[in-house]
Amino acid sequence: MIDIFDMLGPVMVGPSSSHTAGAVRIGNMARTLLGSEPKGAKIHLHGSFAETGVGHGTDKALVAGLLGMKPDDLEIPNSFALAEERGMHVTFDEITLKNAHPNSVLLNLLGEDGSTLNMQACSIGGGRIQVTKLDGVDVDFSGDYHTLIIHNRDDKGYIADVTTALSRGGVNIARMSLCRDKRGGNAIMVLETDEKVPYIVREFLRQFAGIIHITYYEREDG
Repeated sequence: MIDIFDMLGPVMVGPSSSHTAGAVRIGNMARTLLGSEPKGAKIHLHGSFAETGVGHGTDKALVAGLLGMKPDDLEIPNSFALAEERGMHVTFDEITLKNAHPNSVLLNLLGEDGSTLNMQACSIGGGRIQVTKLDGVDVDFSGDYHTLIIHNRDDKGYIADVTTALSRGGVNIARMSLCRDKRGGNAIMVLETDEKVPYIVREFLRQFAGIIHITYYEREDG
């Protein structure tokens, strides 16, 4: 069955679903995972994002997403001015990312609360995105599901503890990936779920020894 979204594309401010709508979603995802109002953003454009991004409004779309806008927000073309009003300092440059999709970007963010985030993501067409790196660790998720991201020490037992807690909370795991920078180092669990992860479950998980940080992305249409 063909999804009508695949035929018509997203509701958006143009001109391009990949360079504009996808870029807004990347910025919005990064804002959510940062968990704070961004006050500084270093944005590194790769491939066609670097070559044609300005003409397609990719730069303004990324900043719009960092401000919390959606792809259909009519204020997207004014995002630079709005960012300046809110005290967000943004810089752009070009980068070559190894084995990256042509529509890729690396964002280095600083939040008002001092939190930081390094996120690499790409726009794969039709407004859809893929997050490929978080803080230097390879990941693979899209934001098409509710997504729980757990940073933890690479040690035994955490997977069972987390999946048991979600099951008891009535949350079904649609897709799960485990990533680490090295054995015994930092690890990231990415759990994409059919249901929203209740706040009480997320708070329960935060109490586990060895859990360093938890972030949660709630699907836009969820």
